[in-house]
Amino acid sequence: MPPSPSSAGAGAASPSGSASASASDPTPSWWESVSQARSRILALSSILPAAVSHDVAALADADRPARALLRSPGAYAALSDALRAGGGADDPACHWLYDTLLSADPDLRLAALAFLPLLAALYLRRLPPELPSSLSGFEAVLLAVYSSEAKNRQGKPILVQVPDLSVPSLYHTPASSPSSKSPRRSQPPPIPPPQATPVVGVLSPPLEPQAAVKSTKRAGIIGVAFEAYYYKISQMPAASKVDACNAAAAWAGQYCKCRFELDDKELEEEEGDSLGSVSPMSSEAENGKELEDELARMRINGDISGRNCSEDDKEARVPLPWELLQPLMRVLGHCLLAPLNPAEVRDAASEAVRVVYARACHDLVAQAILAARSLIELDKSARKAAKAAAAAASGQIVAVGTAGSNASSSRPSSKPNTPSKQRKPDTLLVSK
Repeated sequence: MPPSPSSAGAGAASPSGSASASASDPTPSWWESVSQARSRILALSSILPAAVSHDVAALADADRPARALLRSPGAYAALSDALRAGGGADDPACHWLYDTLLSADPDLRLAALAFLPLLAALYLRRLPPELPSSLSGFEAVLLAVYSSEAKNRQGKPILVQVPDLSVPSLYHTPASSPSSKSPRRSQPPPIPPPQATPVVGVLSPPLEPQAAVKSTKRAGIIGVAFEAYYYKISQMPAASKVDACNAAAAWAGQYCKCRFELDDKELEEEEGDSLGSVSPMSSEAENGKELEDELARMRINGDISGRNCSEDDKEARVPLPWELLQPLMRVLGHCLLAPLNPAEVRDAASEAVRVVYARACHDLVAQAILAARSLIELDKSARKAAKAAAAAASGQIVAVGTAGSNASSSRPSSKPNTPSKQRKPDTLLVSK
């Protein structure tokens, strides 16, 4: 029986792990985890094409099968192709993801949660559906993740406490107001300031149980699913992070020239400085040219003038309320700034955050403008620091090579037949 939205809303195990496991869902033993992971991998290989099913089934023989499945590029690509061709109520790929999310093994839930960005992108791209049941497989998986997160939060919101800078802390001491001190009389001890009321912000409101993906609740359900994804994003494969960045860029869909507004301003400032104070062949001009070439390479979704390259980008554009955009910005921040991310993840996040910035500027969303602008500035600073470190490292290598060549050239040359110093006569030992 294929999964249904109503069965997803009834209850599911938590793929995000944002709270401790409940007593009804204990963590399985090592052998139970291995056995369950092997059975799920064999079940996955049975629904994939024969060309890749053998390689996927071989992952069941690993010491940690669930981790091997999570880190396998071939398995991720094969299941991604299956999801692109499915999505309905009878889709075996959605059925496999739904059953895997109900698993008690955390590593198995991670392997299923890694496909959330691609699944959400495919789901929103195909709205409105041609048939009522053509997207129910996607909706069942999304509801499974949402129900797990709602169960873990137990009806409580996620709050963030903003510190009051007027109260001293371990890291700072507030500046005291100047007071007139008389040298003839002693001052009374200062009166301690009243206890400041902490400023509390709501990061995520309490979650209500949902039995179906309604149009009014769709953005909130997908946003909660991305929050669950963000909790485990450090363990996600690079392909999943790239899919998350591509989904954010496609949903924003603002591939106009203004997405490079902040980069163009910096290039103009560098060009003005280079024309006024340095020669065109200076290091500043070279750095500006390298930055311009890199920005041109990153414009994979638009041409130099900022026009759209295809009509598919317009079709993928969706409304972006803050309840969906906030977790997306957190995901983009990790993909952009985490030091262990590969270059393909950082480049995809750099492109996505600029598209989101352009969309926020057109829609006049102040929160999104501030968040995207901050990420763009951090991205430019990180790329400048990386280039400076690479230039310094190459300069040190050149200096060491030059010093070695100079030292070798300063040594006196000696021919093989001309000894450098007088040779002592050979002494022969003759026995008497």
